[in-house]
Amino acid sequence: MSSDDEAGGPAPTQGQMGDGNAFPEDTFRIMLATDNHIGYNERDPIRGQDSINTFREILQLAVKYEVDFVLLAGDLFHENRPSRDTLYQVMALLREYCLNDRPIQIELLSDPDEGRAAGYSFPAVNYEDPNLNVGMPVFSIHGNHDDPQGAGPQGALCALDMLSVSGLINYMGKFDLPVNGAEALNSGIAVKPVLLRKGDSRLALYGIGNVKDQRMHFELRSNRVRMFMPKDKDDWFNVLLLHQNRVPHGPQQSVPEGMFDDSIDLVVWGHEHDCRIEPEIVAGKKYRITQPGSSVATSLGDGESIEKHVGLLEIHGKEYKMTAIPLRTVRPFVLDECSLEEVAEEEGLDLTDRMEITKFLKKRVNELIDKANALWDERNVQAVEAGDVELPRMLPLIRLKVDTTGVSEMSNPVRFGQEFQGRIANPRDVLVFHRAKRSGARGGKVVMEQPELSIDDPSLSIAEKLSRVRVQTLVQEYLAAQELQLLGEAGMSDAIEAFVDKDDIHSIQNHVAVSLKSLMKGVSAEETFVEEDDLDEAVQCFVIVEKVRERHEQEYLDRQRDGRGAAKAKGKARAEESDRESVDSMMMDVDIGAGGSDFEVLESDPPPKKKAAAKKAAPAKKAPAKAAAKAPAKGRGKKAAPPSDDEDDDDEIEEVPKPAAKRTNRAATLRQVLKYFEAGQTAAKKAPVKKATAGGSKQATLSFAPTGSRTTSTRVAATRAKKKTAEVIDSDSV
Repeated sequence: MSSDDEAGGPAPTQGQMGDGNAFPEDTFRIMLATDNHIGYNERDPIRGQDSINTFREILQLAVKYEVDFVLLAGDLFHENRPSRDTLYQVMALLREYCLNDRPIQIELLSDPDEGRAAGYSFPAVNYEDPNLNVGMPVFSIHGNHDDPQGAGPQGALCALDMLSVSGLINYMGKFDLPVNGAEALNSGIAVKPVLLRKGDSRLALYGIGNVKDQRMHFELRSNRVRMFMPKDKDDWFNVLLLHQNRVPHGPQQSVPEGMFDDSIDLVVWGHEHDCRIEPEIVAGKKYRITQPGSSVATSLGDGESIEKHVGLLEIHGKEYKMTAIPLRTVRPFVLDECSLEEVAEEEGLDLTDRMEITKFLKKRVNELIDKANALWDERNVQAVEAGDVELPRMLPLIRLKVDTTGVSEMSNPVRFGQEFQGRIANPRDVLVFHRAKRSGARGGKVVMEQPELSIDDPSLSIAEKLSRVRVQTLVQEYLAAQELQLLGEAGMSDAIEAFVDKDDIHSIQNHVAVSLKSLMKGVSAEETFVEEDDLDEAVQCFVIVEKVRERHEQEYLDRQRDGRGAAKAKGKARAEESDRESVDSMMMDVDIGAGGSDFEVLESDPPPKKKAAAKKAAPAKKAPAKAAAKAPAKGRGKKAAPPSDDEDDDDEIEEVPKPAAKRTNRAATLRQVLKYFEAGQTAAKKAPVKKATAGGSKQATLSFAPTGSRTTSTRVAATRAKKKTAEVIDSDSV
């Protein structure tokens, strides 16, 4: 037998450990299966008995190979409350194959009363009960389909509890669910093993029934999974049964492979239906993972099309061997896909002719049926050579995925499948149509720029690419190809790294919120005013936003370089100093002298000359004293009042000033701009450019008010000016 492998854990042996082994009395022989899903599609006239027939075959294989016990890793039943017919057939099969007078060669070393029914005297392990004659024990945990319902020791029951109290199986891996949230925070998951011995070999079975992935992830991250191990645990072969998501389906929606105790030698992973029964190495860990997969196809996906197996696990000391045994009663499943556009290019298929497309698809389905029948015949030939009987053909499962991109009309898939009645087991869903996603589809989704990653070098091997994968490097390369308007690349990189490495699902959201709040605070520090009529100057708000973003990003990098432990006072002083330095080059100062209050913009963007300022007013006649007192000496935006009917054409009056333009705090304007950024809207839609309705300089306006309010205010101002002009004329004529 071989020694430990490169990872430091026990390696599967290649020699014979069965009848040819020198120590057969010291070798555990275990039949390993999972995800039987008995009762799946039980009302289907063709496939209704598939799951129960395969479970019967598994028990027959266990008897054939004279295993010590059967080990199931969850989802024995497809429904939490199986039908009476399903429960009846399972109990009948377990009684038929497991209750007999065959002597048990495995000794129970753990407490037989551990996990027994409360208030009753019979033990939890059925072959320890003197009233039962068990020849082949079955140990099982629950899965997500047949999990206990309810809370507390009295309420959490499932179908496996029924089989356990009837003495047919040994239910392990069950722990009481917390009744309230406070109890859940204080209690973890306690895993007590079933300790078995056969000769000199000692085996510890640890079972964890299915729990929600978020909770399991939290318990493992918080080191709250307590595994009770014997003192000499290194002398035991430790097997962990698990029924959780192995493939990530989102943050904390799976259990990472490398989070289990190093004392574990082999992990039996349930729930995943892909058959990966050969033990796989886990990076940085001593244990390996075997995934037997399901024994019946519960969906027509890629994973279910892999040939189904159960495993014969043989353990001697700290070494083991896994032998994959194919299941002959599993209905053959062939999956294929095609693109009608590609077929049209290669074979000249007319995509506008529905009859021609239907004829082509029928041809492809017939080819898949012939392939499935050939697989069944080949399996029969191998079985006959091994001394087994030949089985009659089963109707195969056929699935053809059709890409209908570019095809305007397709035939009904249900009507299409009716022609294959009696030839396939799933005529109603033999075809599945889909279309390729087009860029720039309805909805206006932004297409991300695809960067050239350093790991995409074609000269690198797969191992070299994997060795170079770093979250921080990938994030930086992706962000380098994008154009972030408000968020800094460095901070976003750290947030994504925390999201991936630490499973912090709120890291990106928190980073965005903090960055926007800091950006708004920095923009508010610009103590200047923007006039509503000055669009050219107000557009500089966006320049300020960009400058403030760069400043905060530089501060973030400085904090990263100087260390996170710096005092808040120093950081605040550093921020204020940085504000003063940057404001000098960014500030649009307000001239509050005698010349008005126009903006002084950046030198790189000089303001256009105003017509009103360029022209000199014509010399006016002296006005009466009263008129001079009413008119201010200086003002901005002056306009000539229309002459009155009582006034001579040659008379000229002094210009009546227009009401002072409304001043708006630029910080408030910028806050409005930031709100538009947060709402995902553009300022162009909310800030239409308007022309002046009165005489004087025409100037665009950045306004957040309704369009009607400005017109109304202009008319009111003109009316007031006209009244004042009339008063001046009346005074002059007196």
